[in-house]
Amino acid sequence: MGKPTTEMLHDSAAGLDLRPPAEVATILAEAQAAAARAALPVVDALADGARAMAASLRGDGRLFYVGAGSSGLMAAADANELGGTFGVPRSRVRILMAGGMPTAASMPGDTEDAAEGLTNALSDLSPQDTMIAVSASGTTRYTLEAVRCARAHGATVIGLANNPGSALLKAADIAIPLETPPEVISGSTRLGAGTAQKIALNCMSTLMGMALGHIHDGMMVNVVADNAKLRARAAGMVARIAGVDASRADDALTAAEGAVKPAVLLAAGAASLEAAHTQLEDNDDHLRGALAALRGT
Repeated sequence: MGKPTTEMLHDSAAGLDLRPPAEVATILAEAQAAAARAALPVVDALADGARAMAASLRGDGRLFYVGAGSSGLMAAADANELGGTFGVPRSRVRILMAGGMPTAASMPGDTEDAAEGLTNALSDLSPQDTMIAVSASGTTRYTLEAVRCARAHGATVIGLANNPGSALLKAADIAIPLETPPEVISGSTRLGAGTAQKIALNCMSTLMGMALGHIHDGMMVNVVADNAKLRARAAGMVARIAGVDASRADDALTAAEGAVKPAVLLAAGAASLEAAHTQLEDNDDHLRGALAALRGT
């Protein structure tokens, strides 16, 4: 097997350090743009991954995000957004990063091989769970050991890697190869590989939110309105979707204790908060179906 793409030299590598900064910035930006397209050929796999994630959260399962180094940071970034964006309880999402989440501006490389303790850390995995494992090389020991544990417990494994044919992709139930070009700085996968990973993870978790009914006409209707900005956004969503004025939207949001979906139904004419919740339950937590039932359409 030849050298992994993530370790190859970029076509513009020769003399890179001798070029004017603006020219190097152009090369870097163009390389990032090229890497961003790596998610396009694997949209079907991203949709499959999203369905697996949604199935775990519909039932009693959890999402386990696993990675090391820059890939671990990309995985953690996506995991940390699920609560604020889609209202996913923190108890349903776990992050496992080699060496633990960094608390200082340092990320030792030797932690990528430190797989000891993963068996115990993942001992409560179940077939209802889904693991999202991310590795640019696709050969990171820590990540592969986590995948081994997941498979031993019957959990679904989604593998994202930037080297096609790598061990991670072969071990995954849902393989997502992100074929990015060589990095402008060879091996610095925080660049193109990280960009492609971020885009792929964004797509997958957003599709998951849509499958769970947490997106309505491009609005995150399961958002947790826990600050002034989000409260204002939530009230705006209620007013827009229910077709009511700001005062009625705000009253409905207060009655629904800040939850957008039942607030929309209250504003649209649901008899009570209990009735609004029943409508949502009857429609698999999808606001569109609940609204249609309420309006008799």
